[in-house]
Order: sequence, then structure tokens, then C-alpha cells
Amino acid sequence: MRKSYVGNNIKLNEFDALIRVTVEMSKYLYPYIREILKSKEDLEENSIIWNDFNKRFIELIKERFNMDSMRVKKLLNKAENDEIIIKSLLTLSFCISNQGYQKLKNFLYEF
Repeated sequence: MRKSYVGNNIKLNEFDALIRVTVEMSKYLYPYIREILKSKEDLEENSIIWNDFNKRFIELIKERFNMDSMRVKKLLNKAENDEIIIKSLLTLSFCISNQGYQKLKNFLYEF
């Protein structure tokens, strides 16, 4: 889906390293993730946080992903991307526990 996509498959040790980095970053970003999720629940009071995050999410996708891909277009579809964003944030928030690495690894293998 990335613009710099190369036809090589990711090696298992690289996949493992990416999971470890993601888990550590989710631990670091957990307060922010939690605030974003809370803001989505109460859009009347906290719409600024959700809207800023959503705007930045879309900007990053447009900047880094292949816009011709159907999967990328689905991410940019306002009707569908809220659900994708929430699911992604919830998955990251579940990774902060001691078993976060294993949880994320299992989730991605099943994906």
C-alpha cells in the first residue's frame, strides 16, 4: 500500500522487530491514544482532538501511501475510516500490557 512498496516479502525477524517497536511506541503514546478514543465518544465536547487526529491520519496516508490502491481509498473514505481508525487505536491500546507483544503478534497473524 505504500508508495515505496517493493515486491519483497517481509522477513520474520523484521516482522518481529516491527511488532516490538509498535508495542513500545503504543506504551509511550497510550495517554494520547486514550484521549483520542475518549474524544470520539464525546464529539460535542472534544471534537477538536478527534478532528485533529483524523486530519493528520489522512494527511499521512496521502503523503506516504499509493493513492491508486483500493485499500488506501477505503482508508480515505470518511464513512469507513472512522471504524478503521478506532479499531487500530483500540488494538494499540491493548498492546500496553506485559503480554502486548504476544497480543499484537497474534492479532496480526490472524489478520
